[in-house]
This record gives sequence, structure tokens and C-alpha cells, in this order.
Amino acid sequence: MANTRQAARPLSPHLQIYRFTITMAMSIIHRITGGALYFGTLLLAWWLLSVAMGPDAYALFQTVAGSWFGKLVLFGYTWALLNHMVSGLRYLVWDNIRAFDLKSADVMSWGAVIVGVVLTIVTWVLAYELKGVL
Repeated sequence: MANTRQAARPLSPHLQIYRFTITMAMSIIHRITGGALYFGTLLLAWWLLSVAMGPDAYALFQTVAGSWFGKLVLFGYTWALLNHMVSGLRYLVWDNIRAFDLKSADVMSWGAVIVGVVLTIVTWVLAYELKGVL
């Protein structure tokens, strides 16, 4: 009877093999922001329901959303939405088998980070600028 003992080795490549890269981080962030958007949609539903339910319900929503914590949550939701969108465009390019070399993938990943943050800031600056106009 032959000895069928397996060698002591990892079952799959793990942290000993892979080094943490920007493309790996952006993949993880894309998944997290996708999940966060599900919960952020509850905020959108609350806003729409409060508008439909009348002035008292809308005033409650405005009080919560206008607090520092509410603004922080809305800022995070805006970032998650825009970052997820930009990262999705990056995946769309990759789906067409473009920019797959390591340098291009890293550049696109850093670009997605920068564009997501810039779009979030621009959105909030425009919202505050237009607040008095609308």
C-alpha cells in the first residue's frame, strides 16, 4: 500500500504570495461601495416618502439630513455612488480587453480613485453653490 500523505503547503495562494496592489484595493472598494449603495437607497426612499407624506415628515428628514452626521452620511453615499460608477467604467474598459497590462491597470485604478474623489467634491461644492439659487 502506497503512502498517500499530502505535502504541507497552502491550499491556495494567499497573503504569502500576493502583494497588495491598487487594482486589488479598487476591486475590494468596488464591492464594498456596491453593497453600501443598497443601504444608501434606503435614504433615497426615505427622502421620497417624506416628500409624499407632507411637510412634517419632510421637516424630520431635513433635520436628520441637515445634521453634521447626516451630511457625513450623504457625503459618503455620494462618494460611494460616484466611485462605484467610475470603477464600473474601468471594468467596462477591461471587459473590452483593453488596458490589461500592469502599468495601464494601475494608472486606470489610480485615475478611478482621483476622479471619484474629485467628482464627489465638485458635486458637493455645486450643491452648496446652487442651494441659494434653487
